[in-house]
Amino acid sequence: MKMNPLGQSGLMVSELCLGTMTYGNQTALEDAHEQIELAFDAGINFMDTAEMYPVNPVRAETVGLTEEVIGKWFAKTGRRKDWILATKHSGAGSLARDGEPISGETIGRTIEASLRRLQTDHIDLYQFHWPNRGSYAFRKNWAYNPSSQDRQRTMDHMADCLKALQEQVDKGNIGHFGLSNESAWGTTMWLRVAEQMGGPRVQSVQNEYSLMCRLADIDLAEVLCNENVGLLPYSPLAAGLLTGKYQNGQVPEGSRMAGTGDLGGRRTDRAFETVAAYQAVADKFGLDLVQMSIAFSVQRPFVASSIFGATTTPQLKRILDGAGMRLSDEVMDALNEVHKAHPMPY
Repeated sequence: MKMNPLGQSGLMVSELCLGTMTYGNQTALEDAHEQIELAFDAGINFMDTAEMYPVNPVRAETVGLTEEVIGKWFAKTGRRKDWILATKHSGAGSLARDGEPISGETIGRTIEASLRRLQTDHIDLYQFHWPNRGSYAFRKNWAYNPSSQDRQRTMDHMADCLKALQEQVDKGNIGHFGLSNESAWGTTMWLRVAEQMGGPRVQSVQNEYSLMCRLADIDLAEVLCNENVGLLPYSPLAAGLLTGKYQNGQVPEGSRMAGTGDLGGRRTDRAFETVAAYQAVADKFGLDLVQMSIAFSVQRPFVASSIFGATTTPQLKRILDGAGMRLSDEVMDALNEVHKAHPMPY
């Protein structure tokens, strides 16, 4: 498995990252532990989770269960050293910590809680799940309006958080800092404030990115390339749409759509038309749609590691069977033509 640098952290992460958001809900403990071992055997050394997981749906009574599932595997096997581990601090309005926003005051105790659940003494990459001020993510790009933001308040918040994060780095509780669901401006400001005050530098941005959601191509990609920050795409399979399993009205039992209905706003008529167009490209070149979709994400020049999730072990094996796939210029050109014809289908 190809390894890539994670920003300027000095860490080398596998180009595929094991996503875990179904562990403790759709994926039972034994199956989750099997997935962790299969992924490692395939050459993956990078695992991502969050304090609010599992999802589909998020429930107050299950917050933290995914970290507990992972922690039990570490305790059982003693193989924490085999993994670069990333987790996230939930933003304002989440079911974790009664919805309180991220602040310098919440960071220390939130990290300590994750460390206990994960049964580890350090987190390699600690990320903010979404910014307090709001985000273009989660289909909010159509209506998000930043005009009422208080710039000084935002900058003061960043300085407050970076001070608290540096204290956690000094304690050895975390190694590096990353963002999630962040904008080009937000990423740039976090970098600027860290440079001014000496706090931990942003090493990565974890945003949704796939053949069907290419917002990062506009503006954010330029920041990532010029500032040496790695993108960690989540949902490279567009929440399962790019597996083709939802085409023609199908809703498999136990699937994400069966649990959430509209796939977080991704279920639209245009989405299914777009999947059909990408399926046609895969068929033309004799490729598996799932493997082609992930290979597209992996090959983008600003991507450090693409985060995939698999509810079941057969789904995981299908993804791993395509590890290392590289798409030709002809295939990439064909994918870009579909994107031009079907931009932002949800």
